[in-house]
This record gives sequence, structure tokens and C-alpha cells, in this order.
Amino acid sequence: MTPPHPTTPAAAPRHPRPLGGDPTRRLGKPLVSLGAMVLNNAGGAVQTPSLKRKPRWLRAKVPGGPGYHRLRGILSEHGLHTVCEEAGCPNMGECWARGVATIMILGDTCTRSCGFCNVKTGRPPVYDEDEPRRVAESIRLMAEGAGLRHLVITSVNRDELPDGGAAIWAETVRRTRQACPGLSIEVLIPDFLGDREALRQVIEAKPEILNHNLETVPRMYPVVRPQAKFDRSVDLLARCKEAGLVTKTGIMVGIGERDDEVLDLMDTVRERAATDILTIGQYLQPTRRHLPVARFVEPERFDRFREEGLARGFEVVESGPMVRSSYHADMQVDRLVGREKASYERLQRLLGGARESRGSGADTIS
Repeated sequence: MTPPHPTTPAAAPRHPRPLGGDPTRRLGKPLVSLGAMVLNNAGGAVQTPSLKRKPRWLRAKVPGGPGYHRLRGILSEHGLHTVCEEAGCPNMGECWARGVATIMILGDTCTRSCGFCNVKTGRPPVYDEDEPRRVAESIRLMAEGAGLRHLVITSVNRDELPDGGAAIWAETVRRTRQACPGLSIEVLIPDFLGDREALRQVIEAKPEILNHNLETVPRMYPVVRPQAKFDRSVDLLARCKEAGLVTKTGIMVGIGERDDEVLDLMDTVRERAATDILTIGQYLQPTRRHLPVARFVEPERFDRFREEGLARGFEVVESGPMVRSSYHADMQVDRLVGREKASYERLQRLLGGARESRGSGADTIS
């Protein structure tokens, strides 16, 4: 008989920020509610678990180098902002030196309240239809002045909008590509509440890579992503892959999952969505009001995750304590998107040659 899995400590109650996009607000009163056990924002004492001391392998390098300082100067001069700075990403210096940056669109207020995320929650006050133009102009400045060559675009969830902000998403990609033809674009999108038409708008903008993070294993969703659905996110990845895009997803470890659940997630994503790229990084608690770190995963275990992911068919697996969604994003474009474009061009040349041969044969017969 297979021994049971070791018991994982239950995740602590979530930080006490008020809910923004509450999916139950239009429903009647439930017969049974576990909200007070999971959310810890319905009254009562607020729990603020202490922050764990980071192990030695979680020490980030101080950002530096000519490329980093050049991009930082452009950002400061024009009052531009990146998610890299806002989130204090440990890889910011390395990415900026290589010409990679991440920006966030659709405001700074999210309609969801995920237990790991430090973005503020509430009803967003603005909807800026001119944002795509302004973003494209800002990116042009970074590309021309600081050598930006790969851009990652992400956003908050805008569940209060009929299309979840998809029109702004698509227009931002199109405008940025017009302003910076040589720039590769990756999008890290929300789930648009499963709206297929909204997703179609983003797909038709044809980003080089489409990323949608699963964040954690299915069992942890009620605490980590209470307003999301694991199956809905996997289906989104599958639809994007069917549309011919290079697809990507990412998870955090150390937030309460077990190793076998991580492997099961890999199996699910490959079997149901055939996703190309997987990123795995260590969860770090942003503040005392967020979910605590359940464990610090050793670098050797991250190496095992990488091996297991590659064995399951992922084209690229970035796995390490400091890995984040945008880590080595430019290298992934060079490897996967460049290869697919080259294959497409070779196919077109072959088809063109076949058409010419058929054409000359017809002339000879006549």
C-alpha cells in the first residue's frame, strides 16, 4: 500500500485587504460559508504571520551595468514606470542589461484579491482609451534610447469591464509593434473570466509569446487565487496553442503545495494544453498581510523540477529560486518564435517552388 503523502500545513488566512471583484456578490446567501476560515477579511482579529528569514541562495545581485543604467536613465527622464521596479524583481539588473522590461497596463487597481499579490484591490477608478498610444510612445523611447529589444506586457484584472480590457490589450500590442517594428512582444494576460471573444482579440494581435500564469496547484486555488479557476486557465492556454501561438505559463512553489502536485500540474498542462514554456520560482511573501512562505525550496529540487518538465515535453523550463515570469524571456523568443518563423519561411519557399514547377510543366504540355 502506498504511504499517504506527508501532511502539508494548512495555508494561513489570507491578508485582510478588502475584496475587489467578489464573484459571489450577485448570488444569494449560501447555506454554508467558509469565508471566515479562508479570507480573514470578514471581521475579527487580523492574523499577521511573521516573515521567514531567507536562506543564503535567495540573495539578489545589486543591479548594475551600462545597459541597466541607460534604461533607468530613460525611465527617470520621461517619468516611465515598469513592473520590474514596482515589484522589486530580483532579476531586474540582468534583464535590463539584456534589453528586457515588463510594463503593466489598465491601471494599478485589480478587481481580484489573490493571496500572494501586492497589487492593490478595489474597483478601478479609470479606463484610459488613450493608453495604447501613450504606451507605444514610451516603449519607442526605451527602444531607441536604451536598446530595449523584448517587451513583456501584463495587467491587473478588470472584471468590471464587459471585455475585461481585451480591446486595450489588443490595441496596445498593435500600436507598440507599429512604433517598434524590431521589438518582440510577450503578453502575460488575465483569464478574461473565460470570455472567448475577449481572448480572440488578444490572439489576433499576434504577440510573439502568450503567457497566462497558473500560479499554483489546483488544491491551493481557494486560498491563493480565490476568484480564478484552474480548469478555466488551462482551457485558455489550450485555445491559444490551437490558434498557433507560442504559449507559456508559470507557478510559484513554497506556498503550500506538495512536489507530487507540481508534477501532476505539469502532466495536466502538457496533456490538455501542450504549453511550450514553463517557469517555476520561489514564492516570497510581499508583506505580513499576505500568505506566508510554507517552505523555501532548495536549488537542487528546482533542478529536479526542470528535468521533470523537460521529460514531459516542455520546450523550455526555467526553474530556480529567483525565476520570475519574464526571466530569460528574450532567449525564449529567439529559440521558439525564431524557429517557428524560420520553419514557416522554409515551408513557403518549398510551396512556392512546387507552384513554379507545376506552372512550367503546364506550359510544356501545352
